[in-house]
Amino acid sequence: MAFDESGKIWFNGNFVDWKDANLHVLSHVVHYGTSVFEGIRCYNTKNGPAVFRLQEHIQRLVNSAKIYRMDIPYSVEDLTQAVLDTIRINELKQCYIRPIAFRGYGELGVYPLNCPVETVIAAWPWGKYLGEEAIENGVTLGTSSWRRMAPSTMPNMAKAGSNYMNSQLAKMESIVNGYDEAIMLDYQGMVSEGSGENIFIVLDGIIYTPPISSSLLLGLTRGAVLTLAKEMGLEIREEQIPREMLYIADEVFLTGTAAEVTPVRSIDKIMIGNGIRGPITKKVQEAFFSIVDGETEDTYGWLTFI
Repeated sequence: MAFDESGKIWFNGNFVDWKDANLHVLSHVVHYGTSVFEGIRCYNTKNGPAVFRLQEHIQRLVNSAKIYRMDIPYSVEDLTQAVLDTIRINELKQCYIRPIAFRGYGELGVYPLNCPVETVIAAWPWGKYLGEEAIENGVTLGTSSWRRMAPSTMPNMAKAGSNYMNSQLAKMESIVNGYDEAIMLDYQGMVSEGSGENIFIVLDGIIYTPPISSSLLLGLTRGAVLTLAKEMGLEIREEQIPREMLYIADEVFLTGTAAEVTPVRSIDKIMIGNGIRGPITKKVQEAFFSIVDGETEDTYGWLTFI
């Protein structure tokens, strides 16, 4: 993915040229990973560009900051408007949006509270995270040797940059071993999530997904899929999932802002179901994309139009 550096970035309340959105090398975030962020998508629907679950994403950003005692000097309303303004000024129809708040330049040491909080929003065109063909043909997963953090180690509910060092280890391992993505276990050895996606499995017509106690981020696409599946009359169980249950599943799929709804065709080189996208995965995909593409009325209030 290459950036188009001709655009503008919202930086502490002002728009600056892309190449001028810089920070000092001694900023706290560079040394200690003190950042919280979001990934948001804007879809070019039939009724014009619309951002998916914008308010919820910005609220989660603020919540992540609160967990880390980081006071973002802007309200949810301010940041929501700033996202829309960033899309408009860059004249984007369909894009990925990255709001991030981090500890900047002030002093260096583990204690962060004397460093200023910087807030940035960028947006750029970005296609399918795991590849265009993945949406239909599925991806391959490998169980990572790296586990998600225990609850008393790092706060998994915060979407923090530091947490993603754990994800990077798993992602790199999976690519080196020939997989498209990693599946990670929690501190008890139960299924948690991918390196940047939530996971669902289908077995005997029932949809299973790990609970928040399995050290996962409560994904907003995950929540949307749970809502859609319930409205379809599908049975859903949020409960701990042992690793071996993945292998005997009829279907497995990943969800996330970047991954959207992506089927899985194999895990640890064991074929899932028939090795193709299953009927329930397809049904969930179609329901999701029909809303974000504007084919179906958004009765949930998930879309904010530009």
